[in-house]
Amino acid sequence: MPKVLIIEDEKNLARFIELELKYEGYDASVFGDGRNGLNAALSENWDAILLDLMLPELNGLEVCRRIRQVNKMVPIIMITARDTVLDRVSGLDSGADDYIIKPFAIEELLARLRSLLRRVDALTGNHLTVLTFKDLSVELESCIVTKGEKQIALTKREYDLLVVFMSNINIVLSREVLLNKVWGYQTGVETNVVDVYVRYLRNKIDEQNEGSYIQTVRGTGYVMR
Repeated sequence: MPKVLIIEDEKNLARFIELELKYEGYDASVFGDGRNGLNAALSENWDAILLDLMLPELNGLEVCRRIRQVNKMVPIIMITARDTVLDRVSGLDSGADDYIIKPFAIEELLARLRSLLRRVDALTGNHLTVLTFKDLSVELESCIVTKGEKQIALTKREYDLLVVFMSNINIVLSREVLLNKVWGYQTGVETNVVDVYVRYLRNKIDEQNEGSYIQTVRGTGYVMR
């Protein structure tokens, strides 16, 4: 039974989501402010987190950032009434995997949740504890990335992108495929964001005067080989 943490201060909405999730077979728990929600997020293992943006005590962006400092894998869906592009970008940049605007249909929220859980299963479904390529290694259970003997600090999105590449060595991946595997089609993110994060990732794992681990396939996408 997947465990879902709901951090939402609107009591009626939180209760509604909780009941719907339990009806669908999830183990759902609710916290009504950012500080207690963060403590719960860091003290237990969760399969997904539904996080309101505007929270008392500690806002959703800060809660998300602090969770990501400790846990890079747990899926986080940001829930908010604020729908500007800047708000969406801020939510995603803080580490959220998806963003849903109030008011929303519960069916859409459930679909997004299922999509994120499937993606996590796909990322770790090979049941390998460690992925390796040349001198790079990724410990999936601990989310630790090392190059040789040096540990490399990655953001949640950079880490997910690296796991996809290292799970598909010598396979050319289009931008659309990468977008789906790492961001999900439902987020509304443009494919050019893939180029931006590939550049971020290269800057962290490549060395000067050496070829890149991730090669560009002109007109198609990228490949690690």
